[in-house]
Amino acid sequence: MTQSLVAGVPRESDSDERRVALVPSSVPALRKAGVEVLLEPGDGTAAGFSDLQYAAQGATLASSRQDLFLRAEILLRVRALGACGDRGRSDLDLLRPGQLLIAGCEPLWCPQAIAEAATRGATVLSLELVPRITRAQSMDILSSMATIAGYRAVLLAATAAPRMFPMMMTAAGTLKAARVLVIGAGVAGLQAIATAKRLGAVVSGYDIRPAVREQVESLGARFVELNVRADDAEAKGGYAKQMSDDFYRRQREAMKQVIAGCDVVITTAAIPGKKSPVLVTREMVEAMASGSVIVDIAAERGGNCELTAAGQSIDHGGVTIVGPVNLASSIPVHASEMFSRNITTFLLPMIKAGVLKLDNTDEIIRETLSAHGGAVVHPRVRELLGLPALSANTASAPV
Repeated sequence: MTQSLVAGVPRESDSDERRVALVPSSVPALRKAGVEVLLEPGDGTAAGFSDLQYAAQGATLASSRQDLFLRAEILLRVRALGACGDRGRSDLDLLRPGQLLIAGCEPLWCPQAIAEAATRGATVLSLELVPRITRAQSMDILSSMATIAGYRAVLLAATAAPRMFPMMMTAAGTLKAARVLVIGAGVAGLQAIATAKRLGAVVSGYDIRPAVREQVESLGARFVELNVRADDAEAKGGYAKQMSDDFYRRQREAMKQVIAGCDVVITTAAIPGKKSPVLVTREMVEAMASGSVIVDIAAERGGNCELTAAGQSIDHGGVTIVGPVNLASSIPVHASEMFSRNITTFLLPMIKAGVLKLDNTDEIIRETLSAHGGAVVHPRVRELLGLPALSANTASAPV
């Protein structure tokens, strides 16, 4: 009898991480493909999934974390290597040659972690690098987790604000609707716009990419136009492109008056692998009315607001500035279900008749493959590490 592939799901290294990479309902699809699912006990507890639920779907419990890393050919994680910082360093010693790690790894932000995994001989597929092509939409963890973050950011703003969002006609008079500005109309920004609109706020949206105007207006928001031209504002894959310092300076000057008239500002602008651009200055904050709220989704990468403190809520002259981190983890059930769908949809095409095969001619594999055969193989990660480019033959060789 042919031995099954073993996919291990260890508990997340970050104790604050509540998501789990694989939910019980995803186990049968892997088993059908000839993959045994091995789970570290208690892995899904923080997300609301018990060991019994996993066992009922056919998963097996490992005796320990070390046992799981020893037996699993494939490791499925939410955040590993650079994505969980120093908390994940102990796992590096558990990796072994030929082992496949599929996770969010932040390779463009923490390339050194990929290099360290490469020294262990592990093969790393970084899910943040999934190309934004039609075939890969169901594998895109950035989009699915940004959906959660955009929704959650509005709830945080509504909780922190001293006013309600909707207009209300009451016997005690009319309550004016809150004025909400969302900066950045990517997945998180559009979800924030839709959520704020559903709560009854008067919503405006701004993005340096004029092409998203139609999407903003389709959600019932007003698209803010600034007299600041942004040529070539979209990078490969549909992400916002980092602009020049002069552009951001002119943008901030034009944005000041718009922000001063808002009750709530939600900022979502992020550049993959780069520090978040500062879009809201101290001067802008001080021009806002007391009781206003800023929720900065980009806090983990320095923040879009000059005064943001990651993981904290601060008061500056009566304006509350919230700097949440890892927002997706705060809604762990749905975030885990979405992540699990992303990672299983990504993994299953690699398995044929119970055998794992990575096809480097496939754009999705090629774009996410970060380490293999003892080397860092992703061109952008190699560049960040100061390593020379690989030869064309090496880069295209079968994995």
